[in-house]
Amino acid sequence: MDEKMYNDAGCVPEGCSGSCEGCGQADSCGSCGSAPMQPEDFLKPANQFSNIKKVIGVVSGKGGVGKSLVTSLLAVTMQRRGYKTAILDADITGPSIPKAFKLNEKAMSNGLAILPVETKTGIKTMSVNLILEDDTDPVVWRGPVIAGTVEQFWTDVAWGDVDYMFVDMPPGTGDVPLTVFQSLPIDGIVIVASPQELVSMIVTKAVKMAEMMNVPIVGLVENMAYFQCPDCGKQYPIFGDSHIDEVAAQHALDVMARLPIDPKLAAACDKGMIELFEGDWMDLLGDKLENLK
Repeated sequence: MDEKMYNDAGCVPEGCSGSCEGCGQADSCGSCGSAPMQPEDFLKPANQFSNIKKVIGVVSGKGGVGKSLVTSLLAVTMQRRGYKTAILDADITGPSIPKAFKLNEKAMSNGLAILPVETKTGIKTMSVNLILEDDTDPVVWRGPVIAGTVEQFWTDVAWGDVDYMFVDMPPGTGDVPLTVFQSLPIDGIVIVASPQELVSMIVTKAVKMAEMMNVPIVGLVENMAYFQCPDCGKQYPIFGDSHIDEVAAQHALDVMARLPIDPKLAAACDKGMIELFEGDWMDLLGDKLENLK
């Protein structure tokens, strides 16, 4: 397809024929490069019953690094500090948030909007598993439908007053991350990585996408950074030596947290008891979020 049909966000303007000649929108649509669209041009309005102050995305260039764990820990950490927090689970095909918080009830509607489900400590959540009849039903949807569902979680859910909303993103740089970056007023993202050689490439992909979408990066979180022996307290790098500091330096970013391989933490997620976790791993990141402008 002709490159001219795409604007800076990678989208084809509605009704575009692929030619700018004679087009009345040629000076404003951005497809010809003369007037690039701005990020705010794609923002979707939040639900009329929502008052959300800060939106933080939790992202990674690959799956299996612990984005849902980091999202959950961040929401609990800020809730413990007295803030009203919420989680929008944008990982439609692999939702983990309901299990981490042991949410068994389904999201309901009041006739005007969808109501989020609250955890035991009052964290508001919305996930596809909260609207599916059975948690194990696979979501066999194409990209546009999945992206549209994420938009609806923003526009059709009555979130109420929220100080910090955390968006648990699916891995990669495809439809859903693009939809979130375009449709939601993201105030910053947290990039999650693991201590492996390929972390440099994975983090760089996430960083470049954030730069393309003009989204600030709050910092990096390294998950599965080490295992600490419960007997002697010595730390062992199970997945090899960490490269996160070098990667952070390459992109002028801060490493905000290093999470251990902790069987207790994994068990807390599996049992839906993440709100009872003990640890100060997220404190530094919490401090930065409090000072985020």
